[in-house]
Amino acid sequence: MTSARLSLLFACLGHALMHLFAAFYFIIVLSLERHWGLPYHQVVELWGLGSLLIGLAALPAGWLGDRWSAPGMMVVMFLGMGAASVFCGLVSGPRGMLLGLAGLGLFAAIYHPVGVAWVVRSATARGKALSINGIFGSVGVAAAGLVAGTLIELGGWRAAFIVPGLISLGSGLALWWLLWRGRIRDVPAVAETDADTSSRERVRAFLVLVLTMLLMGLIYQSTQAALPKLFSQRLHTGAWQVGLLVALVYAVAGVMQIVGGHLADRLPLKQVYLGGLLVQAPVLALVAHASGAPLVLAATMAAFLNAATLPAENLLIARFAPARHRSLAYGVKFVLAFSIAPVAVLLVARVEFLTGEFFWLFLPLAAVAVLGVLVATALPGGTTTRPALTLDSARA
Repeated sequence: MTSARLSLLFACLGHALMHLFAAFYFIIVLSLERHWGLPYHQVVELWGLGSLLIGLAALPAGWLGDRWSAPGMMVVMFLGMGAASVFCGLVSGPRGMLLGLAGLGLFAAIYHPVGVAWVVRSATARGKALSINGIFGSVGVAAAGLVAGTLIELGGWRAAFIVPGLISLGSGLALWWLLWRGRIRDVPAVAETDADTSSRERVRAFLVLVLTMLLMGLIYQSTQAALPKLFSQRLHTGAWQVGLLVALVYAVAGVMQIVGGHLADRLPLKQVYLGGLLVQAPVLALVAHASGAPLVLAATMAAFLNAATLPAENLLIARFAPARHRSLAYGVKFVLAFSIAPVAVLLVARVEFLTGEFFWLFLPLAAVAVLGVLVATALPGGTTTRPALTLDSARA
């Protein structure tokens, strides 16, 4: 019991830190462009390689976690993310920042394939443990803007990297000590029961979900990357205020995932999934046009709707994936979700460079949501069966 609780504690902490490290650069970049005298698009593109590695390194990280040690890989993750973040805080130019951010992405890639599986393997009440763990992922996204904005105001952009990096290093050392003392133990994975569906349905559902997850990942990653700069431009506020607003947007969206889970438990999964995708289109179109308070409200709704589809999406994956390949199926999801991030970062940078604004970012994203609806209609019908187990409900 003690091992299970400590494992959940460090898994939740790792989930929060991973998402914080994946999101806080979009606040820090607002300060870097002034200090380095470089245009926004050049500075934000430095995160492109790091965001790509979060996706590409997920499968080999999961392979190592299965064949070596899940908690051991978590120690590597904490120490690696911490060292890379501190390195970023000490660099003097773009080349060093590119290298540090690449390291940050490489080590952050460990979490989803390893950390979520670790929760499943070590928890005594898996459903409760996974729901708690999912909330901490949302907390990490929400805290990224507030933490980075506050640290920039208090100590400059270097502090925004170094302080979270030291916390991650300390967490890694604490986890290593508990493993060495035997307070935390690794446990083997337990096989689940296959869902009663035909091979043809599974292939069809997998292909459809691959496309919808790719499209929804593009919307999520593009929105996360652009929101700080969008708020800065249209609300005319500083880094701390922008960070606070971004934190509020994702905090509300994270908590409201409960609504999506409630609907997924009571309605056919296909209907819930389609409904969430469909409503995103007009909301994203509103973000393209809005300013002031309506912009904040529309951005919150867009983040909420994206998050609200996740419980249904995860249940659909678990419904159609064979139990012996379920972890691989979720690994594919996270590769898709994070590998699309460099495309999103490049898209945000190019649109801002060419237009100086984000109208032509969010309007096409509304069209992407419509395309997602059209693709999702091809999901097999009657997807109401609930598997015994679902995994992490955080897209990024």
